[in-house]
Amino acid sequence: MDKSTQFYEEFQVFSRKTPTSYAQEQYTLLAPNHEIALMMAQENFMRREEVCDIWVVKRSDIRSLTPEERQGLKRIDNKDYRTTKGYGYLAKIWREAEQGMLDEKEILSWSKGRVK
Repeated sequence: MDKSTQFYEEFQVFSRKTPTSYAQEQYTLLAPNHEIALMMAQENFMRREEVCDIWVVKRSDIRSLTPEERQGLKRIDNKDYRTTKGYGYLAKIWREAEQGMLDEKEILSWSKGRVK
């Protein structure tokens, strides 16, 4: 059956749990139009988890990159300073700094009983 005579269309369903959360892809469903797709998605979520927003998008309207376009996503060499790797040593530095700090017991021990 070719696409022009097909009654149902494929829709991707996205949802957000809170107004500030990111939209997450949930599942795909078949429906004749956007309105029925949205109704079906709402029906599905009423039986499952709570969400604050639901989006339905025709699968055919979603475009992904071609293999040639993906080549443009490769990082330029000499840009390692932009990544966040390499901060693992900070925990050790903090631990050493905390060990070097003076605590109340140590400070009071200096007085050798002179504090009344």
